[in-house]
Amino acid sequence: MEDQYLSKLHPLVDYGAGAFLLVVAIVTIVGNFAVLATAVKCSSHLKAPDLLSINLAVIDLGMAISMYPLAIASAWNHAWLGGDSSCLYYALMGFFFGVASMMTLTAMAVIRFRVTSSFKSCGSTIQKKTVYILIACIWLYALLWAVLPLLGWGRYGPEPFGTSCTIAWGDFHNSSNGLSFVLSMFILCTLSPAATILVCYSGIVWKLHKAYQEIKTQDRIPNAKKVEKKLTLMAILVSFGFLISWTPYAAVSFWSIFHSSKYIPPIVSLLPCLFAKSSTAFNPIIYYAFSKTFRKKVKQLKCCCGWRVHFLQSENSPENPQVSVIWTGKDNGLVSSVPKLVKGNLGTSTMTQ
Repeated sequence: MEDQYLSKLHPLVDYGAGAFLLVVAIVTIVGNFAVLATAVKCSSHLKAPDLLSINLAVIDLGMAISMYPLAIASAWNHAWLGGDSSCLYYALMGFFFGVASMMTLTAMAVIRFRVTSSFKSCGSTIQKKTVYILIACIWLYALLWAVLPLLGWGRYGPEPFGTSCTIAWGDFHNSSNGLSFVLSMFILCTLSPAATILVCYSGIVWKLHKAYQEIKTQDRIPNAKKVEKKLTLMAILVSFGFLISWTPYAAVSFWSIFHSSKYIPPIVSLLPCLFAKSSTAFNPIIYYAFSKTFRKKVKQLKCCCGWRVHFLQSENSPENPQVSVIWTGKDNGLVSSVPKLVKGNLGTSTMTQ
């Protein structure tokens, strides 16, 4: 076996990394399966923007199923399994799903900013056909970037610690071809989308603040201040969660372009990689932490001769009014119930809290 595929880490570290990825994989698969199962059951209530959140769950689930078993097995084997072919496959899938996830988050931010700008309807200005076309464009855009290294612009290779594969960042510092690829990718797939997400959600936070200030002034909701604080916190968490999880990895990778990766300790290159992979589990965790209804629906998920999903049992009461469902991803975990006046002001429908 080539030395580049041998682990540069202590065996205990490899076992720990494999165990961590196993936990992430389980949470990602179970959590996003619950999200998708509920979305299918609630399909008649879904709005057009919700399709992007479902797409995000599909991406996270696809990444966990197609990549994490190989990464876990390689970590516990203390060497990468499969050689060049599996390394190429793993790196391509990681880049493909990574770009698809980032562009989906960007599209969600833009559409939800547009929806919150419309006070007269709850997302009706966005047609499902438009979102379907947008989703198709996202997958094609991600596929294009994933294939480019196969065509000679950029290259895939093993990580410095040996038991994972990605873009060969360390091989680009003396290559104009590789440098142009990384800079283009950084601008078009990272910097511009991240800036768009931050701008859109900053605008959403401001609109939420203004809407609840108006409601509080009218004394329509006694606990408006508490609701506003929760919504603002949610916006901050979901806006920065995904970006923060990938920032250390992006920083280490970008640094290795201008300096030899041999100066980066293996453990330093491993930790950001693990932290970035954990982002696939954020979506269901955000649901479960902030939505009483989602917790209730998850507890109703029973296994008896196959999965039987007992979701969407409408509960109409003053404390739990019946509302439409919107599935929120990493970028917007807004899962609270508010009166119709609030929903009209925010321009979106939500799950009951």
